[in-house]
Amino acid sequence: MKKIGIAILIGLLLVLASCGKEEKSVDKKNITVGFGVGTYEEQFRKSILPILEDKGYKVNIKTFSQNMQVNPAMQEGSIDASIFQSTAYMEGVNKEQKTDMIGISFVPSAPQGLYSKNHKSLSEVKDGTTVAVPNDPVNQERAVRILEELGWVKVKSNTKTINFNLNSVEPNKYDIKLKVLDPAQILVSLADVDYGVVNGNYIANAGKKITDALKVENTPKQHRIIVSINKKNKNTKWAKDLKAAYESTKFEKYIKSQGKYDGFILPEAWGSN
Repeated sequence: MKKIGIAILIGLLLVLASCGKEEKSVDKKNITVGFGVGTYEEQFRKSILPILEDKGYKVNIKTFSQNMQVNPAMQEGSIDASIFQSTAYMEGVNKEQKTDMIGISFVPSAPQGLYSKNHKSLSEVKDGTTVAVPNDPVNQERAVRILEELGWVKVKSNTKTINFNLNSVEPNKYDIKLKVLDPAQILVSLADVDYGVVNGNYIANAGKKITDALKVENTPKQHRIIVSINKKNKNTKWAKDLKAAYESTKFEKYIKSQGKYDGFILPEAWGSN
């Protein structure tokens, strides 16, 4: 009986320890949020951060010079959440790197657009025209789909985001030369190419208007920016509060009051698109 009593006591202690760990996770008040370069960090600092601070959170903001650095940081635990990637991008990383991230909310998302410093219209395209496109597969596929919609190129059938590469692209009306650059470099490199497909957050961050593009992407839902976290944190209090902040009327009013976000795709949680 004594041995049974000891076993029961040990079991109770383990249960209590487990509950304590879960409670600590739920009540976490220090969180670190990661960003790539662009406007999503500014949105966070000026509107989301005050909402979280009012709820007692201490938030550390970590900015990465390259988007490809963000997800590894979340996997190693140096950040708790990120605002930089789309659902398609996240799912591609999950499959390739065996990670387990989820999206908990959409954020105001900037569509890609086709811009030029050397041409005033799309009618100036011809064989040999150079177009700069992003170097990561997800944004690159989005960029090429814009060119495909214009009839400039063709994308091979059965090509999906996850297996997209430039070998998937064929000439259509024109023999286009695609120049691959880091997404953040395309805007500053427009003078060196005929056209460039630029992610809209870089346009807004530079004080320019998305609506000034020669062609604006009709952004599919899987390419809109999300708040992403590791799945194990889905039911934590901080994750729920972060989601609520992004879907709040306070954040909605802030975004709609800023002219630089004209042309952004608004979260459906606000009842508009």
